[in-house]
Amino acid sequence: MFVSDAEGPILHADLDSFYASVEQRDDPRLRGRPVIVGGGVVLAASYEAKAHGVRTAMGGRQARHLCPHAIVVPPRMAAYSAASKAVFEVFADTTPIVEGLSIDEAFLDVGGLRRIAGTAGEIAARLRAEVAARVGLPITVGVARTKFLAKVASAVAKPDGLLIVPHDGELAFLHPLPVERLWGVGKVTSAKLRDHGIGTVGQVADLCEAELVGMLGRAAGRHLFALAHNRDPRPVEVGRRRRSIGAQRALGSRRRDAEELDQSLASLADRLGRRLRKADRACRTVTLRLRFHDYTRATRSHTIPEATTDTAVILGTARGLFTAAWPTIADRGLTLIGMSLSNLEPADAVQLSLPFDRGGPPLDAALDVVRDRFGSAAVTRAALLRHDPGIAVPLVPD
Repeated sequence: MFVSDAEGPILHADLDSFYASVEQRDDPRLRGRPVIVGGGVVLAASYEAKAHGVRTAMGGRQARHLCPHAIVVPPRMAAYSAASKAVFEVFADTTPIVEGLSIDEAFLDVGGLRRIAGTAGEIAARLRAEVAARVGLPITVGVARTKFLAKVASAVAKPDGLLIVPHDGELAFLHPLPVERLWGVGKVTSAKLRDHGIGTVGQVADLCEAELVGMLGRAAGRHLFALAHNRDPRPVEVGRRRRSIGAQRALGSRRRDAEELDQSLASLADRLGRRLRKADRACRTVTLRLRFHDYTRATRSHTIPEATTDTAVILGTARGLFTAAWPTIADRGLTLIGMSLSNLEPADAVQLSLPFDRGGPPLDAALDVVRDRFGSAAVTRAALLRHDPGIAVPLVPD
């Protein structure tokens, strides 16, 4: 662990294998043993299971082949939501400047607390101890001057670690790391860089910006050039709103017919439309994300002329995207279907052609009231009566 007076001020706190850690906390028989949460698709895996190659979103059959002695447990979303709430209470007790990224990770700015609470590293150590004592879960914290570097530090420190990157040691820490540590470097970008003999962040930093732009395009090239030099001016934003709202449905390995796939689309559209209206927002872009048995992916999106909160418009757009894509994907073994809404605007600023409540078009608003009062399953489409909607993953507010 690096030690320096010039620390922080940003912490990236990330719970370790969150769902699996909650299961091990609540059942002592699972501690120290490989645990898989979810049967058909792996929702989470303990580090003991990860050591055998088990990964999130992997098919259950493949996971059990890799780790036959793993203990498979069903997900308990209410327990995970409660644990997340308790952890975020610890965050709020640490600093008022907290930016939640998901239910199990957040950025914290502790820059104004040195006189009353000590250095960023000391605050991070206390935060880890508080989460362990009050919630009973392991959490890893990275401490750095920028959000980007704090997140990288926490990833390197996992599991259950603390890594402080001092201001005068930033590039010495960052440059030896593989290029995949840079935000935005996935399989495609990684392959392009490695095809050019570029395997570390330091090698990216050695290039001029124009070379990266020529290799990766203007946006990606400039983005990676800045990160390779640890240039990230973004502050920790309290109450930062999502730029998109999404949900997905794992389908498993069984072939699904057209009716089942349309039911999944309708279920996702209903779920996202309700979240959109609850957040008082409207969307213009609908994106469909598909994953196949060989882990390849396909994405289709469409931007509509006017922002909407109408579930029927969202579903119609998604159906159009899926129908257009079907001839090229029908035989590829679809294992996951996801939908996201982006280009979000405040709902109050949207002028729709039909009168509607603040909650959305009249029918949607009425259904939302019923579901809020009696639960999401209280009223549904006739086509979805026998349809399993899948697991609703707990989320930070939209």
